[in-house]
Amino acid sequence: MASGISKGAMTKIYSYSRTMQSKSDYAQNMRRLSAQIFGESKRPMTEASKKLYDGLREEPKEQSERWITYYPAVEETNELMRVLRDYGLYRDEHKDFCDEMQRLRVLRGKAKERPSWVNGQPPEKIIKPKYD
Repeated sequence: MASGISKGAMTKIYSYSRTMQSKSDYAQNMRRLSAQIFGESKRPMTEASKKLYDGLREEPKEQSERWITYYPAVEETNELMRVLRDYGLYRDEHKDFCDEMQRLRVLRGKAKERPSWVNGQPPEKIIKPKYD
């Protein structure tokens, strides 16, 4: 008994593993119970179902930081471009076109104005930087 394991214990381990490999109802029930205890799949899975199982088991992509910050600082960049345009350092042709159309609408007397706007001006969006 140099290894500390008796011959009877080795026989029990061998016969248990041999029993688990058999195709009997008892062995199948024990395999299912073992899988249930250890959080594994109870029944054998195909490759497609295993892929689906693994996909549902991992964290949703919408919660991962990599997914959330894929386009970092979009609003901050837009705010920076607006400030540069106000200083005359950046030319936004689409915004220039929209401003010109608005100016022509006002001249024709068909300006868009909502009741919630103060002094006929749309409210400014306030950007709070997410990144430092």
